[in-house]
Amino acid sequence: MPAFEPQAHVGPGWLPGVACWRSPNCGPRPPDARIDTVIVHSISLPPGEYGGEQVHALFMNQLDWDAHSYFQQIRGLQVSAHFFIRRSGEIFQYVSCDERAWHAGASSWRGRDNCNDYSIGIELEGLEGGTFEPAQYTQLASLLRRLKEVYSIAQVLGHEHVAPGRKFDPGSGFDWTGLQETVAWPLQCFPALSFLKS
Repeated sequence: MPAFEPQAHVGPGWLPGVACWRSPNCGPRPPDARIDTVIVHSISLPPGEYGGEQVHALFMNQLDWDAHSYFQQIRGLQVSAHFFIRRSGEIFQYVSCDERAWHAGASSWRGRDNCNDYSIGIELEGLEGGTFEPAQYTQLASLLRRLKEVYSIAQVLGHEHVAPGRKFDPGSGFDWTGLQETVAWPLQCFPALSFLKS
């Protein structure tokens, strides 16, 4: 749990009822950007360790790089996501959905590069290839419904789909079928399901 108090919601793109902190790792979207994609990620710091404050510290550029040997591999990394969902189902927001979070990196989907420009990034506390908790799926489904009320969300993808060969999260342990059934959106909103069937 982050050790200090969340900030107030101060403008558009911040969801009411969600604890928020303003990550510095963001910027404006292109003027013509149509926010129509959600990208699901998984993260834990150090890998496989849950419940600490390291992910929060990373998104806020406050991670102690010397606190663990693994952190030397990511020293200086500046990243963020719009949302982070803990294994308990707690959800935090770090970037306004109207802004461009730094979550997907070099990425492309169906001829559209720079997925950060038009996507909302959601990080789940977990290990790529591992399983996720029911509370996370419940919160993720609720979040997707709320986002679709405001934005033209047409598809939900994994980081592995927009950066194949470079990223592998959320990985084989993620239940795309269960998420689709819970959200009750058409299959075409979940292109990952076609990957699983191919």
